[in-house]
Amino acid sequence: MLSRKNKLLLMKIVSLFSVVRGYNIPIIVLAQYLSAIFILAPEKRALTVLLDFNLFIIVLASSLTIASGYIINSFYDSKKDLINRPEKSMLDRLVRQSTKLYVYFGLNFVVAFLSFFVSWRAVLFFSVYIFLIWFYSHKVKKYPIIGNLMAAFMAVLPFFAILLYYKNLYEVIFSHAIFLYLLLLIREMIKDLENIKGDLANDYQTIPILYGENTSKKVITALTVFTVLPVYVLIDIYDVGYMDIYFYVCMIILIFFLIYLWKSDSKPQFLLLHNVLKLLIVTGVFSIVLIDPSVLWHGRKLLLTAFTGHSHLISLL
Repeated sequence: MLSRKNKLLLMKIVSLFSVVRGYNIPIIVLAQYLSAIFILAPEKRALTVLLDFNLFIIVLASSLTIASGYIINSFYDSKKDLINRPEKSMLDRLVRQSTKLYVYFGLNFVVAFLSFFVSWRAVLFFSVYIFLIWFYSHKVKKYPIIGNLMAAFMAVLPFFAILLYYKNLYEVIFSHAIFLYLLLLIREMIKDLENIKGDLANDYQTIPILYGENTSKKVITALTVFTVLPVYVLIDIYDVGYMDIYFYVCMIILIFFLIYLWKSDSKPQFLLLHNVLKLLIVTGVFSIVLIDPSVLWHGRKLLLTAFTGHSHLISLL
């Protein structure tokens, strides 16, 4: 049995994990590596990409920056979250605000230190990224349109770190980025509809508060229609392999998404739409492997060969 002190410590660790949204970090790491292997550096062997020390540092620094971003966002949104997410907010409050700030500055220091191992450009990139996250959380997120645009932009920024590292400016990369950016922007707009009570109580000037839910739904509809453009480019102009299956399914789901959007008028309904978008984004991460499934087959073949050789060595011993 755990003592009361140990139970409290465990709850605080769980609370901090909730604050940094630790469940999201592995997905982001996986997305960065899959993007590097299949989209940003397709000419390199998968094993070469996975064993690249500089890439590992970039991915690690990105993860820590995102974690610190969640902390500072939670710091500024504590009152709003008490209304919008009371259960999560009570868990997050087990960690004091001062402790959150200590962890926030500590993570940012580690990011700056790690990025020195890559290059001065990496230091500059992550310094700007950290500043933008703070500026968004402190000032920008309370304003309509620009707050949504900046939130979606910062969500795709870690992938630009890898893009700058490999220096590959293929047009197909920007088509993928635009599609992802639109999904993230739509998600931010849905979050405004979902969190309207807390935003209103804390003087957040979001689109549904300033212009009404109907206008917000019209903007979301327009953005959803625009997703057809990068999908068309990716399927009909560039070779994305079997990933076109994901895009076709995605378009069908987005049609039903819009139908349900115009029928929605409560927080649980908007939360469902939010989760649908999260599912599409996460599924898109795993679907990247469909661009060239042979990479996975070759990787599996290498592992089987290594395992067979290792087993043969053991038998000789």
